[in-house]
Amino acid sequence: MMMMLLSSLYLAPVEYYAALFHAERAFIEVNENYRKQSYRNRCVIAGANGPLPLSIPVEKPEKGKIRMKDIRIAEHGDWQHLHWNAIVSAYNSTPFFQYFEEDFRPFYEKKFIFLHDFNEQLRQLICKFLDMETPVEYTPEFTREPGYNTIDLRESIDPKKPSGTDIPAYYQVFAEKLGFIPNLSIIDLLFNLGNETRLYLINQMHK
Repeated sequence: MMMMLLSSLYLAPVEYYAALFHAERAFIEVNENYRKQSYRNRCVIAGANGPLPLSIPVEKPEKGKIRMKDIRIAEHGDWQHLHWNAIVSAYNSTPFFQYFEEDFRPFYEKKFIFLHDFNEQLRQLICKFLDMETPVEYTPEFTREPGYNTIDLRESIDPKKPSGTDIPAYYQVFAEKLGFIPNLSIIDLLFNLGNETRLYLINQMHK
């Protein structure tokens, strides 16, 4: 059985969902130390002028390190309003944005306390859209040495590292202006391809 060990990410990139889709079982690491400038609180969408990062502000820990599951979303700033406006601006003209709009909108209106809860509820919604049945569990403690049949992707899926997954081009609204931008947030794939997102992950992603 092929298992994946993943981090809790905000609207994770396409390679994350490709890995999750092809896993027979997945564990999400909630006991790792939170790491700044990662996809844990950041996603990248396709804006009209190129890749646009969206970051969720988090409370700085009183101590030096804090577990991912204990990270709280900061209340200062109007990040939800800003993120939603950016998403609408980027994807309102995509073929399927209006189909999914009412499902995503509440995440940018309701208050969330913990980053992990926000990330995971979004992931569960996206997995439902993709009809993804991979069993997902949360690590009971920090996994120091994954088993021999476990692929550890906690550090490799990172905005500072190139994707290890082949991501074939698909339709993007701004492609004529910007060219194809690979490995954006899964919502880029979902809003552009709709139900074909699942077929894309099945047929075009390397296992």
